[in-house]
Amino acid sequence: MREFTSPGPTDLDPDETIPDLLAARLAHDPQATFAERPTTLGGAWQPVTVAAFAEQVAAVARGLVASGVEAGDRVGIMSRTRYEWTLLDFAVWAAGGVGVPVYETSSADQVRWIAQDTGMRLVVVETAPHAAVLAQVRDDLPELRDVLVLDEGAVTTLTERGAQVDADEVARRTAAVRGDDLATVIYTSGTTGRPKGVEITHRNFVSLSRAGIHGLAEVCAVPGTRTLLFLPLAHVFARFIQVLCVASGTVIGHTPDTRNLLPDLATFQPTFVLVVPRVFEKVYNSAEQKAGAGAKLRIFRWAAKVAIAWSRALDTEQGPSPVLRVQHQIADRLVHRKLRAAFGGRAQWAISGGAPLGERLGHFYRGIGLRVLEGYGLTETTAPTTVNMPGLTKVGTVGPAFPGTSVRVDDDGQVWIAGPHVFRGYRNNPAATAEVLVDGWFHTGDLGALDDDGYLRITGRSKEIIVTAGGKNVAPAVLEDRLRGHPLVSQVVVVGDQRPFIGALVTLDPEMLPGWLQMHGLPAMDVVTASTHPQVLEALDRAVDRANEAVSRAESIRKIHVLTTDFTEANGYLTPSLKVKRAQVIADFAADVEALYGTPGGE
Repeated sequence: MREFTSPGPTDLDPDETIPDLLAARLAHDPQATFAERPTTLGGAWQPVTVAAFAEQVAAVARGLVASGVEAGDRVGIMSRTRYEWTLLDFAVWAAGGVGVPVYETSSADQVRWIAQDTGMRLVVVETAPHAAVLAQVRDDLPELRDVLVLDEGAVTTLTERGAQVDADEVARRTAAVRGDDLATVIYTSGTTGRPKGVEITHRNFVSLSRAGIHGLAEVCAVPGTRTLLFLPLAHVFARFIQVLCVASGTVIGHTPDTRNLLPDLATFQPTFVLVVPRVFEKVYNSAEQKAGAGAKLRIFRWAAKVAIAWSRALDTEQGPSPVLRVQHQIADRLVHRKLRAAFGGRAQWAISGGAPLGERLGHFYRGIGLRVLEGYGLTETTAPTTVNMPGLTKVGTVGPAFPGTSVRVDDDGQVWIAGPHVFRGYRNNPAATAEVLVDGWFHTGDLGALDDDGYLRITGRSKEIIVTAGGKNVAPAVLEDRLRGHPLVSQVVVVGDQRPFIGALVTLDPEMLPGWLQMHGLPAMDVVTASTHPQVLEALDRAVDRANEAVSRAESIRKIHVLTTDFTEANGYLTPSLKVKRAQVIADFAADVEALYGTPGGE
């Protein structure tokens, strides 16, 4: 068993709350910019001062009080990422309530379960269609008193309702909140079974935010830092960053529609961004396709190799050679600066989580001037629990323990976490809580390894380990992540439990397919046709061979089956955080799995 602990801030106040973080920011510089809101004037952004935001929070909090929300009551927020999400979140906390996020893509059954399990008293949704989803199950929610719609003036309604409420009542409630009080209940994405409600306290958020400022100061706590939130605020990752920004002084923006992401990045110009690996893959693959063919494509690929070589050289004692320095300058002028412009032109840092990024992309982005700080965390750890720090980075790992955190990998390769950011338990589920919280440690269910310097590598989830008929244990994540990096590939599910060899179900990326076909001199075709086209299948086989380089022959993919249906959140095969619901895919595509093993495919 190996264990490492990273020192954290020593002056933590166990009773400090999230509203205290906002109060401290207000006291420090009330006229500083807290956030910027998009306008319709050519992509301009309208600043909101800390004082103005705090005033809005207090006004909405009084409206919640007028609406009957008592201290400790649960208030649902069902919306895309937008300024009002943050405003409502802080207003609920100011009123002493507990904010419960609901993904705006949730079904009526999912909404029913979350609302019943938390006993929601009031819900604010974004649109009329969201309200209609809630209406389908309203009769099953006797504790729910009110539903308000952002697009129909919910913030104005709450402000008007609270006009006659004494400001001292909100101040009293805010002051009464303690660090160990419940701040939120976040429901796990539920790749299997019914989602569990993760209870996270104010202390969990505050301690992690203080640790973030301690370890990531040059990313988020220097003058001029800015970030644009586009990941769902219903997810713990974005929610934590929102709180971290309040504590660190970072200016935040919101964009609800990822179709406008590139224009919004260009006009907002963040200094750091939050991404999931799929975004990095898309940006790289799209840039390669835009290069077209011939000389431009050769230049792009040369510049990509230079970027990777540059990044790898940074990890050596001698550093980049004089020749590589010249090559890097040329590649920057020709290609790299254009790629940085896709993130707004000012971004120096990217915090990546949710899935392994892979060494190739990690080195590539660092080589073009965007340093990726890959990390690892779960809802139960209030987001990051290990992260590569600016001065402590090893590409290909998820970093050392976050400041104030302890990480342990036991003799079975199981990852355990301890620290003040670990959740207090699953809502209304003491049995599940007892299974994962043992003697002050959280059993993550993930598999990993700690190197001699305390850097963690995640190798898979214990529940996803495949045992072949020959008794070989295979972690599918490493194969899936590498294969998913090919521009043709959208999703991958590795199979082979109790089978003679490892296979994989693969879906094609409909957005990338047209450009790939054009680059390779092939006629336009739909996904169904492409799934059986010889040249497409040859390209996928080559991608499989490259993915197999990371594993032994016994663990390698021998056959793939290309599906004509992609896995999406809309058809129920992806969670809102874009994780594949493996059990559901294998059940629903059982015939396709059988087709993989219908003919001999390996020893």
